[in-house]
Amino acid sequence: MKIQTSSSEELVNHFLDYLIVEKGAAENTRLAYARDLKKFLYFLMKRKKQCQQVKAEDLSLFLQEQSRSGLSARSLARLVAALRSFYRFLLLDGYLRKNPAAQLATPKSWLSLPHFLTVAEVEKLLNQPDENDPQGKRDRAILELLYATGLRVSELIRLEIDQVNLKAAYLICRGKGGKERVVPFGRRAEQALKSYLLEVRPLFLKEDSPYLFLTRQGKPFTRQGLWKLLHQYAVAAGLEDKVSPHVLRHSFATHLLERGADLRSVQILLGHSQITTTQIYTHLSRRWLREVYDRFHPRA
Repeated sequence: MKIQTSSSEELVNHFLDYLIVEKGAAENTRLAYARDLKKFLYFLMKRKKQCQQVKAEDLSLFLQEQSRSGLSARSLARLVAALRSFYRFLLLDGYLRKNPAAQLATPKSWLSLPHFLTVAEVEKLLNQPDENDPQGKRDRAILELLYATGLRVSELIRLEIDQVNLKAAYLICRGKGGKERVVPFGRRAEQALKSYLLEVRPLFLKEDSPYLFLTRQGKPFTRQGLWKLLHQYAVAAGLEDKVSPHVLRHSFATHLLERGADLRSVQILLGHSQITTTQIYTHLSRRWLREVYDRFHPRA
């Protein structure tokens, strides 16, 4: 088999195009992989090497260097995933005869447990918006739906009206890689959504828009705009230090498991392609069980 030749930069660009066109990856995934591979190209440039000259030892050295620079286990795991996917692409497209990333091990990232709120803290956060104000009524619907469904912020801002079935209380979410999943929601979220759709959205609508949640200007939210909104209410609730992107998603999953939901169901609701991703929450529920045992067992 004749090996094709291209510069490292060209190969990375081919790979990033492949992610979108052939793999159907989300733009956020493409951007994350682009940032990771930019670091890798800088590493190669310092050593005057091209991607096709890399050996397994070079990859290990690069990861060690990134680890020493303070990169978290979670970020290192994504970096490994980017390298493995990139070199698998090069092998399949005839740029390599042997994959140097085939044996790369993913760092254990589960030790960095996600932060989550208690049920009482979630209630406090959700009660912050002023429902006598149209914007507050909208914000209450946003917060209720985030906690009721565990949607990612990027999924919520892209949610369209025709993807929500109020009568049956479920929505159809288009997640990572364009995959669809059906997610139910409860009575509180249903009531908040009805109130928003009947009383507020018509006030904010300036022109036809398919999006469920709109700003006062009639535009869909950006991710930054939505998290600015959440941060505002977290500060008001005295939870500023506990709230980060994904906190309601983490709380959603943790609270389900604490109350007896099985891991497979939570995986489906969250839209995780691998159950190993969902298993991080079992550590949270085990910690909760430890606390319950210590509090209530007479011999604890």
